[in-house]
Amino acid sequence: MSNSRQNLIRYTLGSLLAFAAMNALAGGYFGLSGAEGVPTAWLEGSPFRDYFIPGLVLFVIVGGSFFVASIAVFRGLRIARTAAFTSVTVVFVWLAVQLSVIGYVSWMQPTTATVAAIILILTCLLKKKVTGSGI
Repeated sequence: MSNSRQNLIRYTLGSLLAFAAMNALAGGYFGLSGAEGVPTAWLEGSPFRDYFIPGLVLFVIVGGSFFVASIAVFRGLRIARTAAFTSVTVVFVWLAVQLSVIGYVSWMQPTTATVAAIILILTCLLKKKVTGSGI
C-alpha cells in the first residue's frame, strides 16, 4: 500500500478516534453533571440511581481509550493498532451494556456503533508498524 494511502488511512482513523473521544468525553461530562433532562426511569433495574457512575465510565474509560488511541495513531506509535482495537472493543461493550440496561433510546447508539465499525475497518487497514519511532 502506498505511503499516501496509508497516510490517508492514518489521518482519517486518527480524526474519527478524536471525534469519538470528544463525543464520549462530552457525554461523560454530561452524565457527571447530572444528565439534566434524561429520565432516571431508564436506570430502573440497573445498579445505578443516577447517571454519575455511567458518566464517569463514559468519560474515563470510553473517552480515555479513544483519546489515547487517537494520539497513538496521529503520532504513528507502534501501539496505534492495539489502542484503536481496544477503544473499539470498549465502545462496543459500552453499547451492549447500555442497550441491555436502558434499551434503544437515541439515534446516537447506532451512530456510535457505525463510527466504531468504520474505525475497526480502518484499524485493520493500518500498517502494524506505522513508523520507525514510538513506543
